[in-house]
Parts: sequence; C-alpha cells; structure tokens
Amino acid sequence: MLSGGSSRFRGKTFSRWASVLISPFRRPVTAVSPLSRRSGANSIPQGAHSLFAPPSAARRITTAWNRSRCDEFVTFHAYAEDQTPVSDPARASHPMYVSSNRLRLLRSGVPALLLLAVLAQPVAGWPASNAAPAAIPDAFLALLTGDGNEITDAFTTLDHHWDETCIPMALETLYLSRNLHVTGRLVELLQQKSGQTFGFDIGKWQEWLWSRPGKQHPRYADFKSRLYRTIDPRFAHYFATERPREIRLDEIVWGGVRQDGIPPLRQPRMIGAAAADYLKDDNVIFGVEINGDVRAYPKRIMAWHEMFVDEVGGIPVTGAYCTLCGAMILYRSGGHQLGTSGFLYRSNKLMYDQATQSLWNTLWGTPVVGPLVGKGIALERLSIVTTTWGEWRRRHPDTQVLSLDTGYARDYREGVAYFEYFLTDELMFAVPGRDSRLPNKDEILGLVLAQAPDQPLAISARYLHRHPVYHDALGPVRFVVLTDRSGANRVFDSADVRFVSWDRGRVALDDQGKRWTLTEAALFGPDGRTLHRLPAHRAFWFGWFSAYAHTRLVK
Repeated sequence: MLSGGSSRFRGKTFSRWASVLISPFRRPVTAVSPLSRRSGANSIPQGAHSLFAPPSAARRITTAWNRSRCDEFVTFHAYAEDQTPVSDPARASHPMYVSSNRLRLLRSGVPALLLLAVLAQPVAGWPASNAAPAAIPDAFLALLTGDGNEITDAFTTLDHHWDETCIPMALETLYLSRNLHVTGRLVELLQQKSGQTFGFDIGKWQEWLWSRPGKQHPRYADFKSRLYRTIDPRFAHYFATERPREIRLDEIVWGGVRQDGIPPLRQPRMIGAAAADYLKDDNVIFGVEINGDVRAYPKRIMAWHEMFVDEVGGIPVTGAYCTLCGAMILYRSGGHQLGTSGFLYRSNKLMYDQATQSLWNTLWGTPVVGPLVGKGIALERLSIVTTTWGEWRRRHPDTQVLSLDTGYARDYREGVAYFEYFLTDELMFAVPGRDSRLPNKDEILGLVLAQAPDQPLAISARYLHRHPVYHDALGPVRFVVLTDRSGANRVFDSADVRFVSWDRGRVALDDQGKRWTLTEAALFGPDGRTLHRLPAHRAFWFGWFSAYAHTRLVK
C-alpha cells in the first residue's frame, strides 16, 4: 500500500511502470560505459530515460546499463521501439554498444518533429492557485501509472495548481516516463511556466534548477518515497518526510539500480601475488598497507563493485570507489555497515548504512540524509594509493590481491568497464557547477585534513608528475607529496623538514643532505625520526569541485 495521497491513488502500485524498468528481457539499446583512461563509472547516463533525448544528449544514451544477468540489478535501458537488432541481454558476456543507426536517429531532427506533433495539443495558461498538499504529487504519480483519463485529470490539476515547487517533481517524472505524450506535455508545461527552453534535455533543466534557491513542495519527500519504493521498498526509508538532511533533496538522483545493486565486495577472497596471473604490470590497482598487511584492489574489479568492506591489519575498513567522479577513498568503518544506496548526489555515489538507512556522501565521509545527520559523525580517512600492479608488486612482493573469484559474473578485463565514459570529457549526470580551470575528468590529488577541514586542496596529477617533490601546507600542517615513476602520489607530514630530491623509488634527500626511506606508512629518517603518511586520494576535477566548490587548486 502506498502511503499518503488522495484516495484515488492510495493502494495503486506502479506495477506497469516498474515492469518496464525492471524487466530484464525487453529489447534494450544497451551499452555499458567502461573504466578510466586506463581502466571507471557505475550508473545509468543522464538522458537515458527516453529515446527522444535531444542531439546533445544522444551520446549519453550509449552508456545505459545492462544488468540483466544478475538478479540484484535493476535493468534500466534506453528502450527501442523499432526493430533495430540488438543482442539478447541475457546472453551478453560483455558490454554492448548502441548501433550507429540508433545514434544517427537520435542526432537527427526526429525528436524535434515528434515534440512538435505532441505539442500541437493546446495547453491552457498556468494560473497560480492553492491545492491540497497531496494533489500535486498525486498528479505527477498519475502521469507514470495512470490510464488515459487519469493522465488527462492529472494534467488538469497541474494546469490549475502549478507553482515552482512542482519543478523537481516534473523533472523526476520526465526522467522516468516512457510515454511520449506525457513527456511532451510536461516539457511544454515546464517551458511555458519557467520561460526556459531546454526541451527534453533533463541535464540542462537540472543545472538550471540547482542554480536557483531550493524551494520544496511540502509533500516532495513523500512523493520521492512513493516514486522509488516500488523499484526497491528500502528506498522509502531514504526519503521519509521526518528525516533530517544536509543537502537538497532534489539533487539526489536515482542511479538506476536497487540498494546494493552494484554489489559491494564484503570480505573478498584474496590471493598471493604469484597467483595473480590475470594482472599485467600496467594494470591500475588501489594499494593499501595497514600494520604490515599489504593488499591490492585492482581497478578493473572495483569498477564493477564500487566498494569493498574488509579487515586490513586488524582494522575494519571500507573502500568506496565512485567511478563517476574517479575517487577511491579508504575509510575506517567505525562500526558502520556501509553499502551502495542506488542514488547519486552531484554525480557522486551516495552510500547508506544498514542500521539506520541514512545516506552518506562518499567524498565527505559524512551522513547527509537520515537519523545520523547532525550528530557530528565523520568517517576517518586512511591512506590509499593509486598505482600500477607492476610498481606495487615491485615494492611489495608479498602483497595480497583480489581474486577474480568474487562470486559475481563480470567481465573483469582491464579497461572494459566504462570505456566510453572515459573516452570523452562528457558527464553522465548533471552537476550544479563546473570549473574550467581543468577539463572535467582531469585527475587531481585531493586532500582534506582533519586539522584544516575547511581548506580542501586539489593538486593536478599532471603538475605532480612534473614536480615529483612538492611542498605545501594546510592550516598548521606542512606536508610533502612524493610522486613515483608510476605517477602514484604519497603525502607525508613534513613538519620542519624540507625535501629537495628523491629517486622516485624509496629514498628522499632533505636540504641537509640526510636520507629518508619511504614506506607506505611513513618516511623514516636519521636518528629514528618518523614523518607519518597523510590521507589523500585521486579524483576527477569535476567531481572534486562539485563536492568542494571553495577548493584551492594547484595546477
């Protein structure tokens, strides 16, 4: 039973609509967008809700998800209504790509002609008036679930009671609707009321909406809960109306999967380096060392799972990998059982915790929606390094590494996952703002220190490659970044020591000519002095800027 709303919609399920989203054997135009330039992003693309996206969104459709072979995934595709041959997703052993014919159709004038045909039906003006709080959310839900008469009644309600708090609900309806008549009239309504002319480009609508002060309908949280609970009943908890939050609710966007639909690796099987014959020296890995326990998590595997929950060196840890924003962050779990929520915030995956179903910002490491908000909770960041398998194994011949035996059927070859996404600078999901000082997907090294939480710093990875010894400070903390031959960056608290060179391997020299030895935990100098490692991680520039718009940038 759906909670809230008028009697006409109470108890009505979204079965017809949900079957369209979840059915694994419909004929999709499918493509999975693969890993970073070397190997990264796990969500449906912005614009994949409809085949009738504008030409500017056509390329986004080519990165829709095919998860039909795995029960835990919602299958979310851009659906083809013609007879374009597409492989059966149940038989697909690796990502498929949208046909060039389909892309040509999408880039043609067909969408505009269809829009004109739909908009030929006149829509009345938009007088503002008061409506029962539930009437507007119910009307939007009817556009997704209703028959012809219910849809007509819903548009009449929206016609007479529209105000700007309707815009977020309209965009979410537009995002999920496959009914061309509904999407066409919604676009007309949005354009007439707002004065904007973004057509079917939901990304542009979202960017415009998020640039304005957030005004929320009193039943918006309930609408969002009812909208997504049929996809996964657990989603209802995320948007309960009484839940505190620190971010705008309209910026929380569904990523196309159920809770843990991108399955975390929990206590994954590890093997010795000698047994990892599936890895080549240039394959990208995420390296961790805690209390002498050395482990490697290959990016080619993590791209399909986005999270590992493990115990390293006796410490419970969570490794959160946001493939969309290119960030792999290691946190001390702190007693929280974290997973993948299925939702995004500013193209950054939102985690959830099993105990309270609170939503957590991955880049911040803090709860942002739910009972844990406002309690001063922040996950402790730990050190992790992005490097190559060859370099990591050379440094740590006794390392353990993820086994291909994960319990899931995936194509774990290097570079397979999200290849298309990383070929261009385009984004799958909209963000409120971008910064042109660097291309969107240029990699940066990001630092946020506990001693200076309000001073985030981004350093261009290209800059660090040119400057293998780099000194800086955040608040009271002086630090040095040492970049090795593979391009891997490690950050150490430098205190009063000034380093002038290092062999890009294990030995650094300070300005007094003293030798310091690099390990994963610290720099060890003469007379037993130790300079400890500081947490830092790689990210795409757009993702870091979306999370820390006031960041300092070194490039």
